[in-house]
Order: sequence, then structure tokens, then C-alpha cells
Amino acid sequence: MQSSTPFEGPEKLLEIWFAPSADRLPLIDEAKYGSGDGDGDGDVDGQRKGLRRIDRAVWEEMLDIVKCKVLSVIVGEELDAYLLSESSLFVSPHKIILKTCGTTLNLLGLPRILDIASRHCGFRKVWRCFYSRKSFMFPERQLGPHREWGEEVRYLDAFFRNGSAYTVGKVNGDHWLLYLTSPPNSIYGSRLRMYTPSPTPSLEDSPTLPDLEQDYTIEILMSHMSTPARLPFFYHQKEAAEGRGHSYARKLSTELGIDTLFPVDRTTLDAFAFDPCGYSANALIDWGGGEGYYTIHVTPEAGWSYASFECNVPLPSRDSSALGVRGLDPDLPDLQTLVRNVVNIFDPGRLSITLFVSTSAKSDVAIETAQQAFRQALAPRGYYRNEKINYEFGGYDLAFASFQMMGTKGRNMADKD
Repeated sequence: MQSSTPFEGPEKLLEIWFAPSADRLPLIDEAKYGSGDGDGDGDVDGQRKGLRRIDRAVWEEMLDIVKCKVLSVIVGEELDAYLLSESSLFVSPHKIILKTCGTTLNLLGLPRILDIASRHCGFRKVWRCFYSRKSFMFPERQLGPHREWGEEVRYLDAFFRNGSAYTVGKVNGDHWLLYLTSPPNSIYGSRLRMYTPSPTPSLEDSPTLPDLEQDYTIEILMSHMSTPARLPFFYHQKEAAEGRGHSYARKLSTELGIDTLFPVDRTTLDAFAFDPCGYSANALIDWGGGEGYYTIHVTPEAGWSYASFECNVPLPSRDSSALGVRGLDPDLPDLQTLVRNVVNIFDPGRLSITLFVSTSAKSDVAIETAQQAFRQALAPRGYYRNEKINYEFGGYDLAFASFQMMGTKGRNMADKD
């Protein structure tokens, strides 16, 4: 009861910032671009600002290039979460996050995103660009610039000057790939290159500012799911009467505990169950210091099972506030609890965790504290850590760790449903 054609679960993640924060948007010609739509959706002052003013139809045209479709949208207070046929799109006033899986052409959306930001918002400069992904399971199936990492880097280098590319982890095993730029005219020297936007008035350039927004992203990338963990994501004939898509996904989210990863009264969840198998979810979370998100995507088929969890809500460790998190609501889970609960749901044989945080005075302590939290969450469940890497980038620090379940070498590769 699965396709004979392998599906590439690991996602390509493109994140483009046009300002250091939603409060530091570039100055624009308000006579041409206006100050918002004033419809009361989203922003607390009744005006949807920056990229959030752009109509859904415009983003859908961009997504046609990438080869995916919008299934549904959550309109939040600070950002909009689009659930896609191939993962997710998040739109904030100052940045856009595009996460796509399968053989989608994620990077081919970049020129159109830059053009949209210029035409509709007057944004002519990119503050920072990030592109990352886990190593592919089936690289030979990829298309366009995604056929290999070097090709992706050359594609991005055509747009950005002095971008930096990294491979984190084993080149001949599971690893994580990252490309990032630095703010224009910063000490890191990364600048936009070969980007010719649509004609705009002569505007004052935004001043170079430090990265003011607290930026925190954790990804848990899981493979070799156990059979009991995979089976709920296959939909049998008996479920047809209940309706697949959003309705069955809501039921499944409750049964598996996905809807309680964060407090229910602080979370808006949008989930979808694919026919005949697969699951995706976006959630917006009021974490006490703003609005954050998490997103989940599941490919449950034997031989290439995969589940991902990504979240930008800053969480402390259980025993320490050394992660430098500010304004966290005490009702939210700590880092160990979140990692443990996610892994309990998907029961992977192998997983990697990345925590990517903006640099602070406590960064060294924060990263090592996160590594300890990962191990404390997973060791009691029978996982051993086979890699631990801490990395310092321009303005960011990374904790990377990979784990494997003891006694599960090759697990799930021969399972049949």
C-alpha cells in the first residue's frame, strides 16, 4: 500500500530577509506602495505591512514556478502560514520562508520572490539569505540547480556576493548543508549581486543595523520510522467516510499528540492528510514574546520514511536559562521536553537536530547547553549520539547532533505494509 516510486522527504529551506526585523522595514514611497491594506487582519495596528500585504494569488504564481500549490492559509497576528502540497510557506512583514520537499524547484522561486518584493513593497535589498537542507536520499531524482550542492551554491552565488557555503556532518553519510549571506556593508561583507529589480523610485537606503531580532530555529530531521509510528499516516478505506484532507488530519493530530506539543489555547493548527499517505501541518503559537510557528511533514513509506519538525519558538533547557531566551511563557515546553515529545511521536531509527541561533554574549554557553539538552532528551529512549558539532557563522551559532537508536541498523528498510 505504497508507491513504488521513491519520494524525497528531506526539504529544501530558503529564507530571505529584507530587513533585520518587522520594525525596521526599509523606507518606501508610500504614495506608490501605501502603508498597508487596513483590513484589520494580522497586524495589531490594523495594517498589514511589508510582504504580508501581498495577495495570495501573487504568491501562488511564484509557487507555480517551484511546482507546488497552496492547500490552506492561517492568517496570524505577525505572520501568515501557507500549507502547501509540498511543505510550507511562511510570510512575515520583513522575511519569507519557503520550505519544499520532493523534486520541487525551490531555488527557482528566488528571482520571482525578489521581483515580488520590489514590485509590491519597494524592497530593493536583501538583508540576509539562508538556504539549507539535509542530504538527499535520492539525489539522482532532483532537477534543476538541486542536482548537487555545488550547483545550488553556484546558483545562489549568481545573486549574492560573498555568500558562504558549509557542509556540516559526514560527507559520506547524513549531513546538513547551509548557505548564508551577511547584512549589506556589515563586517562580514556579503552584498546582493546581479539582482536587477523592477523599476522603483530613487529611495533612501536603509541604514546598516545589527541583527536586532532574536532568531532561533530548531529542526529535528528524522528517518527510519518504526512501523507503528508510520502506520497512522496511511489512510485505509474505513477512513474514507470520515473524509481525508483537513478533517482527518485534525483527528490524527489529536490522536498522536501533535496538537498538544504546545498549549492548545496558544496554538492555531492547520493540518492536512494526503491520499493515500502522508501528513503536513503548520501551527502559529503565541509564545509570550511574539508569534512563532512550527511545521511538520511526514513521508511514511517503508524504505524512505521521513518526518521533519521545525520551530522558531525560543525555548530554554530544563535546568538552565543559558540559552539566552527572553520573555518565554512558563507554560511552554522546555527544549528537552519538546525534543522528547516529537521523537516519541515519530519514533525514528535515526535523526539529526540543528539549533540555529543569532549570536549573543552567551552563545557559547547556549550552544553547549542545547547539546546537553538533546542528549538528555534522547539517551533515556535508547539513542546514542554519533556526531556532535558546534559551528560559528557570521552573526549565528549552530549546534548540530546526529543520533541513532541502538540496535536499529537498517531498521524499516525492508518493512512492508
